[in-house]
Amino acid sequence: MFKFRRRMENIQKYKTTDKMADLISADYSLLQVMSRFGLSLGFGDKTVKEVCEQNGVDCSTFLTVVNFISEGFSRLNGNKEDISIPGLIDYLKQAHMYFLDFSFPAIRRKLVEAIDCSQDEIAFLMLKIFDEYCREVCRHMEFEERTVFKYVDELLAGRVRDNYPISTFSKHHEQVGEKLTELKNIIIKYCPAKANEHLLNAALFDIYACEAGLESHCKVEDYIFMPAILDLERRVQSHEK
Repeated sequence: MFKFRRRMENIQKYKTTDKMADLISADYSLLQVMSRFGLSLGFGDKTVKEVCEQNGVDCSTFLTVVNFISEGFSRLNGNKEDISIPGLIDYLKQAHMYFLDFSFPAIRRKLVEAIDCSQDEIAFLMLKIFDEYCREVCRHMEFEERTVFKYVDELLAGRVRDNYPISTFSKHHEQVGEKLTELKNIIIKYCPAKANEHLLNAALFDIYACEAGLESHCKVEDYIFMPAILDLERRVQSHEK
């Protein structure tokens, strides 16, 4: 199995010997990370290492992502320097499923319940912008799974494709958030008079949370996944192990 090796700082916020329950208690946003690595609740007082080993999850990769997110994306740190690329791809695929199959549909249901799109132009525009945003994100994630991840599979098999612009991968992230910013501004400034305010506030809260989650997802791709793939690509091209 290919692993990506890079120099990291020796100071870790979370370590293999910490109890998994303590991680979640300290930062509940890590629930999403845990879930995307296929780790379920109900682990008692087991350590991070014990939970990862029992579930076939690469502990070093899990802690790299956990510490990167919990440190505010400011640095990569850890005692171990190995990142499992297959494990990281599984994590990213699970994140895609969460946004496309759960988060987006849940927000849309709240918007539909909160506003009357049939009689209000602003309400219709809000839903239109949200649907356009979801399609845009969906296209990007489908591109990753159809093109980028398949290219990585070839690299893992020791094959490198000529003239594949893997370095342009992160550029797809730059325009994704514009429509969501527009939608938030419309909801805040031009909330339809007949809207269910409790539901609309809940939808707006979820939109902010979704935006933060997608930003976190993109940073993991840009600062952990991409350097790992570029290093793997270099090693395959030069026939290194």
